Amino acid sequence: MKRPRFLDIIYLPDVKVGRFLSVLVIFGIAIGMKHGVQNNYLSEIVNIDEFERGIVDAFRELPGLLLIFILALMYRFADSRVFKIGIALMAGGMVGLLLTSTSELFLTKIIVVVFMVLFSTGEHIIMPVRSTIAMEMAKREKSGASLGITTSIGQLGTIAGLLLVTGIFFVLEKKDFSRIDIIGYRIVFSIAAALMTTAALVAAALKETTLKAPRQRFYFAKKFTKYYIMEVFYGSRKQIFLTFAPYVLVREYMADPSTISLLLAICSVFIMFCSPLIGKLIDKIGYKKVMIADTLILVVVCLLYGYSHILFTPAIAFIVICCNFVLDQVISVASMANNVYVQRISSDREEITATLSTGISVNHIFSVSIALIGGWIWKVAGIEVLFTMSAILGFISSIFAATIKKSEEVKN
Repeated sequence: MKRPRFLDIIYLPDVKVGRFLSVLVIFGIAIGMKHGVQNNYLSEIVNIDEFERGIVDAFRELPGLLLIFILALMYRFADSRVFKIGIALMAGGMVGLLLTSTSELFLTKIIVVVFMVLFSTGEHIIMPVRSTIAMEMAKREKSGASLGITTSIGQLGTIAGLLLVTGIFFVLEKKDFSRIDIIGYRIVFSIAAALMTTAALVAAALKETTLKAPRQRFYFAKKFTKYYIMEVFYGSRKQIFLTFAPYVLVREYMADPSTISLLLAICSVFIMFCSPLIGKLIDKIGYKKVMIADTLILVVVCLLYGYSHILFTPAIAFIVICCNFVLDQVISVASMANNVYVQRISSDREEITATLSTGISVNHIFSVSIALIGGWIWKVAGIEVLFTMSAILGFISSIFAATIKKSEEVKN
């Protein structure tokens, strides 16, 4: 079957992308379902408060911190094999969450964290290799577009998963089930576990299409110093949003699973359409301008998160925060500019994967720290201080991105 013309424009002629993209769709649905209920599940079923939420995410982000060591164990594996292992671990984590008992609250918290860490380990493992595979399949000048397409395809699955969660809880509410009843979460986790297992099986059938040359175990190079520093800023401000932005909606504005899932679905729709556009924009105007614009918009987003409840009435503040939540998710896609920057200054494919892996570990050093202290700051000083810190980080990141020079690129 002949593939669509737009894929011919972006991808190399001998590359088959269909199965890879199908895996992204299937596990995208599962991820959408998990993310749709995760914060409400932690808050209403597991009784995780603001401070404990930070602790949970600190553990959940540990695989990112340790990624260079984890990938070091698989340094002889092709990227496609690493991808398969990551998907399998995510499937195991989902099955574990499904089987977790709620009979002993303290024990439940520990078990939930263990399986969240297992899922997170797989999720972090596939982060660098997914980007590398996407860029390797594409023509060099279309790498940004390829990243945009794969992100968009994954978001299509995520939208389906989130809307499914919205529908499940809508039906349960009509049948008078309480939002704190476990049955809704069991249904969601059952479907998500089945889908993630299916994704793992489909991924297992992927051919070893990438090179099998050994990947460097630990890779730090002076020419990537600016990238590492950008990842420090990105990891710090990202964690504040990832951990606490949804909890603002759940704890401060009492948003239920249907509302959170619907909001995330709206985010995914925007991301699905905006990702290819942002990818093309990176190719057209350059990664540097996209990096600067992204972080400047982020400053506004931070301030709205922290001060909407002061600036507006409760009803308007809720609407503003919901719109802000969507904008926050959309601009996060611009982080693909960092990946393109790495590709443009790398000498070969192996250097790209090694550098992206190291970058993820670097940004997670600060992610774990922010997660640990962020909940404490929220509880002691309020969300105003928490998001003001993130705004400052975003502004500094924008200034640093402006120092990147075109002359750093390698001509291959």
